[in-house]
Amino acid sequence: MSSRSEHHGQRHSGNLYVLLAWRNIWRNKRRSLLLITSVVISVFVAVVFSSAQFGQDEYMVHVTVGFYEGHIQVHGNHYWDKRSFDQSMEMPEREIDEVAATAHVACVTPRLETISLISHATTTKIASVVGIDPEREDNMTGLKKRMVAGKYIETGSTGAVVSEGLAQLLHVGVGDSIVVYGQGFEGVTAAAIVPIQGLVKYPLPDLNNSMVYLSLGFAQQLYSAPSRLTALAVLLDDNKALDETAAAIKKVVDGDKEVMTWKEMMPELVQGIDANDAGTVLMLLILYVVIGFGIFGTVMMMTVERTREFGILVLIGMKRWRLIVITVIESILVSAVGLVVGVLISIPPVYYFYFNPIHLGGDYAKAMLAYGFEPIVPLSIAPIVFTIQGFSVFGLGVLSALYPLFVIRSLRPVSAMHG
Repeated sequence: MSSRSEHHGQRHSGNLYVLLAWRNIWRNKRRSLLLITSVVISVFVAVVFSSAQFGQDEYMVHVTVGFYEGHIQVHGNHYWDKRSFDQSMEMPEREIDEVAATAHVACVTPRLETISLISHATTTKIASVVGIDPEREDNMTGLKKRMVAGKYIETGSTGAVVSEGLAQLLHVGVGDSIVVYGQGFEGVTAAAIVPIQGLVKYPLPDLNNSMVYLSLGFAQQLYSAPSRLTALAVLLDDNKALDETAAAIKKVVDGDKEVMTWKEMMPELVQGIDANDAGTVLMLLILYVVIGFGIFGTVMMMTVERTREFGILVLIGMKRWRLIVITVIESILVSAVGLVVGVLISIPPVYYFYFNPIHLGGDYAKAMLAYGFEPIVPLSIAPIVFTIQGFSVFGLGVLSALYPLFVIRSLRPVSAMHG
Protein backbone atom coordinates (compact mmCIF):
# COMPACT_ATOMS: atom_id res chain seq x y z
CA MET A 1 0.00 0.00 0.00
CA SER A 2 2.82 2.37 0.96
CA SER A 3 4.64 1.52 -2.30
CA ARG A 4 1.56 2.42 -4.35
CA SER A 5 1.13 5.68 -2.45
CA GLU A 6 4.80 6.51 -2.96
CA HIS A 7 4.52 5.84 -6.71
CA HIS A 8 1.38 8.00 -6.88
CA GLY A 9 3.16 10.76 -5.02
CA GLN A 10 6.15 10.66 -7.38
CA ARG A 11 3.86 10.85 -10.43
CA HIS A 12 1.94 13.75 -8.86
CA SER A 13 5.23 15.50 -8.08
CA GLY A 14 6.43 14.97 -11.69
CA ASN A 15 3.20 16.44 -13.07
CA LEU A 16 3.58 19.40 -10.73
CA TYR A 17 7.10 20.09 -12.00
CA VAL A 18 5.88 20.05 -15.61
CA LEU A 19 2.97 22.36 -14.74
CA LEU A 20 5.27 24.79 -12.92
CA ALA A 21 7.74 24.73 -15.81
CA TRP A 22 4.97 25.41 -18.34
CA ARG A 23 3.65 28.33 -16.27
CA ASN A 24 7.16 29.74 -15.90
CA ILE A 25 7.60 29.69 -19.67
CA TRP A 26 4.55 31.90 -20.29
CA ARG A 27 5.08 34.10 -17.25
CA ASN A 28 7.50 36.10 -19.39
CA LYS A 29 6.14 35.67 -22.89
CA ARG A 30 8.67 37.94 -24.58
CA ARG A 31 11.60 35.98 -23.19
CA SER A 32 10.08 32.59 -23.99
CA LEU A 33 9.00 33.59 -27.49
CA LEU A 34 12.55 34.79 -28.15
CA LEU A 35 13.97 31.36 -27.33
CA ILE A 36 11.20 29.52 -29.20
CA THR A 37 11.78 31.73 -32.25
CA SER A 38 15.50 30.97 -32.06
CA VAL A 39 14.78 27.21 -32.11
CA VAL A 40 12.15 27.56 -34.88
CA ILE A 41 14.51 29.47 -37.17
CA SER A 42 17.29 26.97 -36.44
CA VAL A 43 15.05 23.99 -37.26
CA PHE A 44 13.80 25.68 -40.43
CA VAL A 45 17.32 26.47 -41.69
CA ALA A 46 18.63 23.00 -40.83
CA VAL A 47 15.68 21.23 -42.53
CA VAL A 48 15.85 23.30 -45.73
CA PHE A 49 19.62 22.95 -45.99
CA SER A 50 19.51 19.20 -45.33
CA SER A 51 16.63 18.79 -47.79
CA ALA A 52 18.71 20.44 -50.51
CA GLN A 53 21.69 18.17 -49.78
CA PHE A 54 19.62 14.97 -49.63
CA GLY A 55 17.76 16.11 -52.73
CA GLN A 56 21.04 16.45 -54.62
CA ASP A 57 21.94 12.83 -53.82
CA GLU A 58 18.49 11.58 -54.79
CA TYR A 59 18.57 13.60 -58.00
CA MET A 60 22.00 12.25 -59.00
CA VAL A 61 20.68 8.70 -58.63
CA HIS A 62 17.37 9.54 -60.33
CA VAL A 63 19.04 11.09 -63.37
CA THR A 64 21.25 8.09 -63.94
CA VAL A 65 18.77 5.43 -62.92
CA GLY A 66 15.41 6.88 -63.95
CA PHE A 67 16.46 8.45 -67.25
CA TYR A 68 17.97 5.32 -68.71
CA GLU A 69 20.20 2.88 -66.82
CA GLY A 70 17.80 1.44 -64.22
CA HIS A 71 18.73 0.32 -60.71
CA ILE A 72 19.90 -3.09 -61.94
CA GLN A 73 20.88 -4.52 -65.31
CA VAL A 74 21.19 -8.11 -66.51
CA HIS A 75 23.83 -8.72 -69.20
CA GLY A 76 25.64 -11.56 -70.86
CA ASN A 77 28.85 -12.39 -68.97
CA HIS A 78 31.57 -9.74 -69.48
CA TYR A 79 29.30 -7.58 -71.65
CA TRP A 80 29.68 -4.51 -69.43
CA ASP A 81 33.48 -4.60 -69.76
CA LYS A 82 33.61 -5.15 -73.54
CA ARG A 83 30.27 -3.71 -74.79
CA SER A 84 30.33 -6.07 -77.75
CA PHE A 85 27.52 -7.91 -79.52
CA ASP A 86 29.59 -11.06 -78.99
CA GLN A 87 28.76 -10.81 -75.27
CA SER A 88 25.04 -10.26 -75.91
CA MET A 89 22.59 -12.80 -74.50
CA GLU A 90 19.47 -14.74 -75.33
CA MET A 91 16.75 -14.15 -72.76
CA PRO A 92 13.39 -15.85 -73.31
CA GLU A 93 10.19 -14.04 -72.37
CA ARG A 94 9.66 -16.50 -69.53
CA GLU A 95 12.91 -15.41 -67.89
CA ILE A 96 12.08 -11.71 -68.36
CA ASP A 97 8.68 -12.29 -66.70
CA GLU A 98 10.36 -14.03 -63.74
CA VAL A 99 12.66 -11.03 -63.23
CA ALA A 100 9.66 -8.68 -63.49
CA ALA A 101 7.84 -10.72 -60.82
CA THR A 102 10.72 -10.39 -58.30
CA ALA A 103 9.91 -8.43 -55.14
CA HIS A 104 10.57 -4.64 -55.35
CA VAL A 105 10.83 -4.73 -59.17
CA ALA A 106 8.62 -1.95 -60.56
CA CYS A 107 9.25 -2.59 -64.26
CA VAL A 108 11.78 -4.08 -66.69
CA THR A 109 12.73 -3.25 -70.26
CA PRO A 110 14.80 -5.37 -72.69
CA ARG A 111 17.27 -3.57 -74.97
CA LEU A 112 19.61 -4.21 -77.85
CA GLU A 113 22.11 -1.35 -77.77
CA THR A 114 25.10 -0.48 -79.92
CA ILE A 115 27.02 2.42 -81.44
CA SER A 116 26.55 3.20 -85.13
CA LEU A 117 27.14 5.88 -87.74
CA ILE A 118 24.02 7.92 -88.48
CA SER A 119 24.04 9.85 -91.76
CA HIS A 120 21.90 12.23 -93.73
CA ALA A 121 23.07 13.85 -96.97
CA THR A 122 26.70 14.84 -96.30
CA THR A 123 26.49 14.85 -92.49
CA THR A 124 27.48 11.86 -90.37
CA LYS A 125 27.39 11.50 -86.59
CA ILE A 126 28.14 8.71 -84.13
CA ALA A 127 25.12 7.82 -82.00
CA SER A 128 23.72 5.20 -79.65
CA VAL A 129 21.17 3.02 -81.42
CA VAL A 130 18.83 1.24 -79.02
CA GLY A 131 16.31 -1.44 -79.89
CA ILE A 132 13.48 -1.22 -77.35
CA ASP A 133 10.15 -2.71 -76.40
CA PRO A 134 8.17 0.55 -76.85
CA GLU A 135 5.62 -0.06 -74.11
CA ARG A 136 8.07 -1.35 -71.50
CA GLU A 137 10.59 1.40 -72.27
CA ASP A 138 7.90 4.05 -71.81
CA ASN A 139 6.82 2.50 -68.50
CA MET A 140 10.38 2.71 -67.19
CA THR A 141 11.81 5.94 -68.61
CA GLY A 142 8.71 7.86 -69.72
CA LEU A 143 10.13 8.08 -73.24
CA LYS A 144 6.75 8.79 -74.84
CA LYS A 145 6.28 11.90 -72.66
CA ARG A 146 9.50 13.34 -74.10
CA MET A 147 8.11 13.36 -77.65
CA VAL A 148 8.22 16.85 -79.17
CA ALA A 149 7.28 15.97 -82.76
CA GLY A 150 5.85 13.08 -84.78
CA LYS A 151 4.63 9.88 -83.14
CA TYR A 152 6.07 7.21 -80.87
CA ILE A 153 7.24 3.91 -82.39
CA GLU A 154 5.20 0.75 -81.91
CA THR A 155 6.13 -2.91 -81.64
CA GLY A 156 7.24 -4.08 -85.09
CA SER A 157 7.71 -0.55 -86.40
CA THR A 158 10.49 -0.01 -89.00
CA GLY A 159 10.85 3.71 -88.26
CA ALA A 160 13.02 5.53 -85.75
CA VAL A 161 12.61 8.01 -82.93
CA VAL A 162 15.59 10.38 -82.84
CA SER A 163 16.70 12.76 -80.10
CA GLU A 164 16.04 16.38 -81.01
CA GLY A 165 19.66 17.52 -80.67
CA LEU A 166 20.91 14.78 -83.00
CA ALA A 167 18.20 15.65 -85.53
CA GLN A 168 19.36 19.27 -85.51
CA LEU A 169 22.98 18.20 -86.02
CA LEU A 170 21.91 16.09 -89.01
CA HIS A 171 19.47 18.76 -90.29
CA VAL A 172 16.58 16.30 -90.40
CA GLY A 173 13.02 16.22 -89.14
CA VAL A 174 9.98 13.96 -88.99
CA GLY A 175 9.41 12.33 -92.41
CA ASP A 176 13.09 12.48 -93.42
CA SER A 177 15.24 9.35 -93.55
CA ILE A 178 18.60 8.56 -91.98
CA VAL A 179 21.19 5.94 -92.90
CA VAL A 180 22.16 3.63 -90.05
CA TYR A 181 25.52 1.91 -90.59
CA GLY A 182 27.33 -0.28 -88.08
CA GLN A 183 28.49 -3.74 -87.12
CA GLY A 184 26.06 -6.44 -86.08
CA PHE A 185 26.33 -9.77 -84.29
CA GLU A 186 29.46 -11.82 -85.14
CA GLY A 187 30.86 -8.98 -87.28
CA VAL A 188 28.02 -8.85 -89.83
CA THR A 189 27.63 -5.44 -91.47
CA ALA A 190 24.40 -3.65 -90.55
CA ALA A 191 23.05 -0.97 -92.88
CA ALA A 192 19.57 0.43 -93.51
CA ILE A 193 17.70 3.55 -94.57
CA VAL A 194 15.29 4.32 -91.73
CA PRO A 195 12.50 6.93 -91.80
CA ILE A 196 12.18 9.25 -88.78
CA GLN A 197 8.79 8.81 -87.07
CA GLY A 198 9.30 11.17 -84.16
CA LEU A 199 11.64 13.32 -82.10
CA VAL A 200 12.29 13.19 -78.35
CA LYS A 201 13.91 15.87 -76.23
CA TYR A 202 16.18 15.31 -73.22
CA PRO A 203 17.24 18.09 -70.84
CA LEU A 204 20.78 16.65 -70.82
CA PRO A 205 22.89 17.51 -73.89
CA ASP A 206 24.77 14.17 -73.92
CA LEU A 207 21.52 12.24 -74.34
CA ASN A 208 19.81 14.82 -76.51
CA ASN A 209 22.62 14.76 -79.09
CA SER A 210 23.15 11.03 -79.38
CA MET A 211 20.07 8.77 -79.24
CA VAL A 212 18.25 6.75 -81.91
CA TYR A 213 15.45 4.38 -80.88
CA LEU A 214 14.20 1.45 -82.98
CA SER A 215 11.64 -1.21 -82.14
CA LEU A 216 13.38 -4.25 -80.65
CA GLY A 217 12.38 -6.69 -83.40
CA PHE A 218 13.54 -4.33 -86.16
CA ALA A 219 16.88 -3.70 -84.36
CA GLN A 220 17.47 -7.44 -83.93
CA GLN A 221 16.83 -7.96 -87.64
CA LEU A 222 19.02 -4.99 -88.67
CA TYR A 223 21.98 -6.13 -86.59
CA SER A 224 21.57 -9.85 -87.42
CA ALA A 225 20.95 -10.65 -83.75
CA PRO A 226 17.59 -12.47 -83.65
CA SER A 227 16.29 -13.09 -80.10
CA ARG A 228 19.39 -11.44 -78.61
CA LEU A 229 19.63 -8.63 -76.04
CA THR A 230 22.51 -6.60 -74.70
CA ALA A 231 20.72 -5.74 -71.44
CA LEU A 232 17.59 -6.12 -69.39
CA ALA A 233 17.20 -2.88 -67.37
CA VAL A 234 15.33 -3.17 -64.07
CA LEU A 235 13.71 -0.30 -62.16
CA LEU A 236 12.91 -0.79 -58.46
CA ASP A 237 10.24 0.73 -56.27
CA ASP A 238 12.79 1.32 -53.51
CA ASN A 239 16.51 1.96 -53.90
CA LYS A 240 17.06 0.66 -50.35
CA ALA A 241 16.15 -2.83 -51.58
CA LEU A 242 18.92 -2.71 -54.22
CA ASP A 243 21.24 -5.43 -52.92
CA GLU A 244 18.57 -7.90 -51.83
CA THR A 245 16.73 -7.55 -55.16
CA ALA A 246 19.96 -8.04 -57.14
CA ALA A 247 20.61 -11.23 -55.15
CA ALA A 248 17.06 -12.47 -55.85
CA ILE A 249 17.41 -11.78 -59.59
CA LYS A 250 20.70 -13.73 -59.69
CA LYS A 251 18.76 -16.80 -58.55
CA VAL A 252 16.21 -16.32 -61.35
CA VAL A 253 18.47 -15.85 -64.40
CA ASP A 254 20.77 -18.40 -66.05
CA GLY A 255 24.37 -18.74 -64.95
CA ASP A 256 25.72 -17.30 -68.21
CA LYS A 257 24.39 -13.87 -67.27
CA GLU A 258 25.71 -11.20 -64.93
CA VAL A 259 23.53 -9.05 -62.65
CA MET A 260 24.93 -5.60 -61.86
CA THR A 261 23.61 -2.79 -59.67
CA TRP A 262 23.97 0.86 -60.64
CA LYS A 263 26.68 1.17 -57.98
CA GLU A 264 28.76 -1.48 -59.79
CA MET A 265 28.08 -0.01 -63.23
CA MET A 266 28.81 3.60 -62.24
CA PRO A 267 31.46 3.73 -59.48
CA GLU A 268 32.20 7.34 -60.42
CA LEU A 269 28.62 8.28 -59.42
CA VAL A 270 29.10 6.54 -56.07
CA GLN A 271 32.31 8.53 -55.54
CA GLY A 272 30.47 11.74 -56.44
CA ILE A 273 27.70 10.97 -53.93
CA ASP A 274 30.26 10.11 -51.22
CA ALA A 275 32.08 13.39 -51.86
CA ASN A 276 28.78 15.28 -51.72
CA ASP A 277 27.87 13.53 -48.45
CA ALA A 278 31.24 14.44 -46.92
CA GLY A 279 30.66 18.08 -47.87
CA THR A 280 27.14 17.87 -46.42
CA VAL A 281 28.42 16.57 -43.08
CA LEU A 282 31.01 19.36 -42.89
CA MET A 283 28.47 22.05 -43.74
CA LEU A 284 25.95 20.65 -41.25
CA LEU A 285 28.60 20.65 -38.51
CA ILE A 286 29.32 24.31 -39.23
CA LEU A 287 25.58 25.01 -39.28
CA TYR A 288 25.10 23.22 -35.95
CA VAL A 289 27.91 25.24 -34.38
CA VAL A 290 26.25 28.48 -35.54
CA ILE A 291 22.83 27.26 -34.37
CA GLY A 292 24.24 26.03 -31.06
CA PHE A 293 25.87 29.37 -30.27
CA GLY A 294 22.67 31.18 -31.28
CA ILE A 295 20.49 29.11 -28.94
CA PHE A 296 23.09 29.17 -26.17
CA GLY A 297 23.41 32.95 -26.40
CA THR A 298 19.65 33.30 -26.00
CA VAL A 299 19.57 30.88 -23.05
CA MET A 300 22.50 32.67 -21.39
CA MET A 301 20.76 36.04 -21.71
CA MET A 302 17.55 34.61 -20.27
CA THR A 303 19.45 33.00 -17.39
CA VAL A 304 21.13 36.26 -16.50
CA GLU A 305 17.71 37.95 -16.44
CA ARG A 306 16.44 35.28 -14.02
CA THR A 307 19.42 35.18 -11.66
CA ARG A 308 17.65 37.37 -9.05
CA GLU A 309 14.56 35.16 -9.31
CA PHE A 310 16.66 32.04 -8.71
CA GLY A 311 18.33 33.66 -5.69
CA ILE A 312 14.99 34.57 -4.07
CA LEU A 313 13.60 31.05 -4.61
CA VAL A 314 16.65 29.46 -2.97
CA LEU A 315 16.49 31.95 -0.04
CA ILE A 316 12.83 31.13 0.72
CA GLY A 317 13.72 27.45 0.97
CA MET A 318 13.36 25.89 -2.47
CA LYS A 319 15.77 23.01 -2.98
CA ARG A 320 18.34 23.65 -5.68
CA TRP A 321 17.74 20.25 -7.28
CA ARG A 322 14.02 21.02 -7.60
CA LEU A 323 14.83 24.34 -9.25
CA ILE A 324 17.24 22.57 -11.59
CA VAL A 325 14.57 19.99 -12.53
CA ILE A 326 12.02 22.71 -13.31
CA THR A 327 14.56 24.70 -15.34
CA VAL A 328 15.58 21.63 -17.36
CA ILE A 329 11.91 20.81 -18.02
CA GLU A 330 11.40 24.41 -19.17
CA SER A 331 14.25 24.02 -21.68
CA ILE A 332 12.83 20.71 -22.92
CA LEU A 333 9.33 22.16 -23.34
CA VAL A 334 10.56 25.30 -25.11
CA SER A 335 12.79 23.22 -27.42
CA ALA A 336 9.90 20.82 -28.13
CA VAL A 337 7.57 23.69 -29.06
CA GLY A 338 10.28 25.18 -31.29
CA LEU A 339 10.89 21.75 -32.86
CA VAL A 340 7.22 21.19 -33.73
CA VAL A 341 6.65 24.72 -35.05
CA GLY A 342 9.96 24.69 -36.99
CA VAL A 343 9.14 21.40 -38.71
CA LEU A 344 5.58 22.51 -39.50
CA ILE A 345 6.62 25.79 -41.13
CA SER A 346 9.42 24.09 -43.10
CA ILE A 347 7.09 21.50 -44.70
CA PRO A 348 5.23 23.85 -47.14
CA PRO A 349 8.31 25.45 -48.77
CA VAL A 350 10.18 22.13 -48.93
CA TYR A 351 7.21 20.43 -50.62
CA TYR A 352 6.69 23.38 -52.96
CA PHE A 353 10.28 23.43 -54.18
CA TYR A 354 10.31 19.62 -54.35
CA PHE A 355 7.61 19.80 -57.02
CA ASN A 356 8.87 23.12 -58.46
CA PRO A 357 12.68 23.00 -58.24
CA ILE A 358 14.68 26.19 -58.58
CA HIS A 359 16.28 26.50 -62.04
CA LEU A 360 19.82 27.85 -62.17
CA GLY A 361 21.43 29.97 -64.85
CA GLY A 362 24.80 31.31 -65.88
CA ASP A 363 28.12 29.50 -65.57
CA TYR A 364 26.91 27.20 -62.81
CA ALA A 365 24.13 25.92 -65.06
CA LYS A 366 26.63 25.30 -67.87
CA ALA A 367 28.89 23.38 -65.48
CA MET A 368 26.00 21.15 -64.34
CA LEU A 369 24.97 20.46 -67.93
CA ALA A 370 28.57 19.54 -68.76
CA TYR A 371 28.44 16.92 -66.00
CA GLY A 372 25.17 15.55 -67.38
CA PHE A 373 22.80 17.08 -64.84
CA GLU A 374 19.87 19.41 -65.35
CA PRO A 375 20.67 22.83 -63.77
CA ILE A 376 18.16 22.73 -60.91
CA VAL A 377 18.24 22.75 -57.10
CA PRO A 378 16.28 19.60 -56.16
CA LEU A 379 14.87 19.20 -52.64
CA SER A 380 14.06 15.99 -50.79
CA ILE A 381 10.88 15.27 -48.83
CA ALA A 382 12.24 12.10 -47.21
CA PRO A 383 10.98 11.87 -43.59
CA ILE A 384 14.56 11.51 -42.37
CA VAL A 385 15.24 15.11 -43.46
CA PHE A 386 12.67 16.45 -40.97
CA THR A 387 13.32 14.00 -38.14
CA ILE A 388 17.12 14.08 -38.03
CA GLN A 389 17.49 17.85 -38.37
CA GLY A 390 14.55 18.59 -36.09
CA PHE A 391 15.81 16.39 -33.27
CA SER A 392 19.41 17.54 -33.77
CA VAL A 393 18.37 21.14 -33.12
CA PHE A 394 16.11 19.93 -30.30
CA GLY A 395 19.17 18.25 -28.76
CA LEU A 396 21.14 21.48 -29.02
CA GLY A 397 18.31 23.31 -27.27
CA VAL A 398 18.21 20.77 -24.43
CA LEU A 399 22.01 20.81 -24.19
CA SER A 400 21.87 24.57 -23.67
CA ALA A 401 19.98 23.84 -20.42
CA LEU A 402 23.32 22.84 -18.89
CA TYR A 403 24.18 26.53 -18.53
CA PRO A 404 21.30 27.47 -16.18
CA LEU A 405 21.95 24.19 -14.34
CA PHE A 406 25.55 25.27 -13.71
CA VAL A 407 24.39 28.76 -12.65
CA ILE A 408 21.89 27.37 -10.13
CA ARG A 409 24.43 24.92 -8.64
CA SER A 410 26.99 27.70 -8.05
CA LEU A 411 24.42 30.36 -7.12
CA ARG A 412 25.03 32.63 -4.08
CA PRO A 413 21.47 33.62 -3.12
CA VAL A 414 22.26 36.90 -1.34
CA SER A 415 24.50 38.19 -4.15
CA ALA A 416 21.99 37.06 -6.78
CA MET A 417 19.12 38.78 -4.98
CA HIS A 418 21.00 42.08 -4.93
CA GLY A 419 21.82 41.72 -8.68
